[in-house]
Amino acid sequence: MQTGAITGYIDVAQLVLYAFWIFFAGLIYYLHRENKREGYPLESDRSRSITVQGWPSVPEAKTYRLANGDTVQAPNSRQANQPPVHEGAYRGAPLQPVEGTDDLLLAGVGPGSWNDRADVADLTYEGLPKIVPLRAAPGFGVAHQDVDPRGLPVLGDDGAEGGRVVDLWVDRSEMLFRYLELEVAGGARVLLPMNFARVEQRRIRVKSILSHQFARVPKTRAADQVTLLEEEKIMAYYGAGTLYATPDRQEPLL
Repeated sequence: MQTGAITGYIDVAQLVLYAFWIFFAGLIYYLHRENKREGYPLESDRSRSITVQGWPSVPEAKTYRLANGDTVQAPNSRQANQPPVHEGAYRGAPLQPVEGTDDLLLAGVGPGSWNDRADVADLTYEGLPKIVPLRAAPGFGVAHQDVDPRGLPVLGDDGAEGGRVVDLWVDRSEMLFRYLELEVAGGARVLLPMNFARVEQRRIRVKSILSHQFARVPKTRAADQVTLLEEEKIMAYYGAGTLYATPDRQEPLL
């Protein structure tokens, strides 16, 4: 037998198959463990002192370098800054938002839940704020074939006016409008996500909240940019309105 002719006395195909099985099992183990860098350990329904992490356990902290030069570790011990909720009679019971008239829209529960993202603006590849109003984005505008919503009234689900559009916020990376900027009662400025707006020729309709609830939309810290955390809270406010804007929305259909 010639040197190196191992196929005559070794089943190479079977060895390759076994090697693939070992590699694939290791890959599954690695991916399942890496999946636990966020959201773990879980909260136990029985006691806060019980650690629920399953097998394999939560991996050691790993440092990630972000595009802006900052670093973040995962997993980490940072606590989410979520609003308080009533857990009900026992742990694991359906979460209930805090009681109050419009506080339900800020409770952070159900359709109004939000993720505790970084309180910094999302940036373009060039390092500029990605979502800005048209007044800060020369070269962008509304196509002449479309309705320019600036100056139009915004009506809540009760049919009353909740504010007027004063500007549009454009995503400079995706080339589309993300928000309408409204001036509400008292002169405050709030953002309305385009997802919740129905633009008509003479008005803009919003089904998720009522007219007086526009004034309580979470505000942005800066006049010409919005942070990732602010986006979460703004979107969550309108999302919560689909269930909590009026008491009858929480009742069964039948």
